[in-house]
Amino acid sequence: MPEEQYDIFVVGGGINGCGIARDAAGRGFSVFLAEMHDLASGTSSGSTKLVHGGLRYLEHYEFRLVREALKEREVLWAMAPHIIWPLRFILPHHKGLRPAWLLRLGLFIYDNLGGRKLLPATRVRDLRSDSIGSVLKPGYGKAFEYSDCWVDDARLVVLNAQDAAARGAEIRTRTRVVSARRENELWVVTIADDASGETGTVTARMLVNAAGPWVSEVLTGSIGSNETHKVRLVKGSHIVVNRLYDDARCFFFQNSDGRIFFAIPYETDFTLIGTTDEDFEGDPQGVAISDSEIDYLVAAASSYFAAPITRDDIVWTYSGVRPLYDDGAPKAQEATRDYVLKRSGGGGTAALLTVIGGKITTYRRLAEAALEHIEAALGKRGKRWTAASRLPGGDFGTQEVEAQVAALATAYPFLNAGHAAALLRRYGTLTRTILGEAEAYADLGDHFGAGLYAAEVRYLVEREWARSAEDILWRRTKLGLRSSVIDGKKLEMFIAELCRERDTADGRGRSGGEDIKHARA
Repeated sequence: MPEEQYDIFVVGGGINGCGIARDAAGRGFSVFLAEMHDLASGTSSGSTKLVHGGLRYLEHYEFRLVREALKEREVLWAMAPHIIWPLRFILPHHKGLRPAWLLRLGLFIYDNLGGRKLLPATRVRDLRSDSIGSVLKPGYGKAFEYSDCWVDDARLVVLNAQDAAARGAEIRTRTRVVSARRENELWVVTIADDASGETGTVTARMLVNAAGPWVSEVLTGSIGSNETHKVRLVKGSHIVVNRLYDDARCFFFQNSDGRIFFAIPYETDFTLIGTTDEDFEGDPQGVAISDSEIDYLVAAASSYFAAPITRDDIVWTYSGVRPLYDDGAPKAQEATRDYVLKRSGGGGTAALLTVIGGKITTYRRLAEAALEHIEAALGKRGKRWTAASRLPGGDFGTQEVEAQVAALATAYPFLNAGHAAALLRRYGTLTRTILGEAEAYADLGDHFGAGLYAAEVRYLVEREWARSAEDILWRRTKLGLRSSVIDGKKLEMFIAELCRERDTADGRGRSGGEDIKHARA
């Protein structure tokens, strides 16, 4: 059969690639997205997991970026209230570091720059009387409490991919771009299936390079371009320890070297501490926290908390490499977090759009900016639409989470309260798709531990491109933190069985196989 041509081929299944694919598919463009590993397997699952304005960016006069990010907090919260929710942050005044008047001025700008409507404003706290002050070392008095939001970063990526697919996009994971060449007004892209090794070709009118930390490698390697863009790879690492305190509020701490770090309640029983900022060289695929970064975070946190933190308290670490635009900043933490889009081609030559930088918070606006370039090259299709949209499972109000949990518990009375809340926070209203007509836990199939049942695993394989225990435990559910009570071998066997069933039903290999050669035929 003849091969059908796509409008857009997107390289990269992180937040930027999936956000662009979703926006483009919603405007009527035909889209093919290839991710060489799992969705959100790179930078997009290695964040501090915040939807925030970036208070520290005000020091570097990035007012445009901060304003855009501040405005996006409530937009994204409304789009996905099951995986995004408000947090309150405690910023203690530290004598000898930034003066209190400067912090207050920065937070005044923070409160008023982005059109805040629902998030509470900044308040002054006295840590000598506020209960949360008891977890800190003596000597801290004045603190500022301000608002930002939490996000399950990897789930945000998956939900964008899921919605893009529902709008007609072809999403292929474990699919590597071998090469891409221009043939007049078309791109001919050779792709390879990770499992079978089989190759095929896809043609598209425009190529979007959203490969994150591999953006330069795609340019010079897969595309063979002599274009050069300023990309600065910056590594950020985090540690997770057993929960340090019972308060739901987070801490924003200053360090003596000018850097900042957070301490955030995480997955009920843990505290997330990070991040670091240091320049990175090497293969981003093998990125891991270094001993020096562990020492840095342990020492920094111990300088604030009354109970010292040691390496023995760490239950998990993770790292990500950010592909920032190199603006010549002398320090990694000072490099801009703004995004830069570079377009080439046109006028009889297939167009290329390269995406550099960006933050999870501004991914939706980045996608809109990318669509301006795409429509300039391919012609206008539809209007901007994502600001008022909902992501899968998020079709309820921001103030209705508790009501949704209660309704779920009423519909499925066998669920314990914690499990009902956890499922709602992962899948929102799509939780009922997973539970179906179940009347007891036994109806959900095998239990692998930590509340993970076969019904949920099946959903993740069939609806969310999960192909391994790592995909499920560390990106889609975060249950890897409880891996000591999970039967990993049994889980892997079940996933493998589901993948075989799905591949047989699809008549193809893991990510396309022979079918790749006749994509959308």
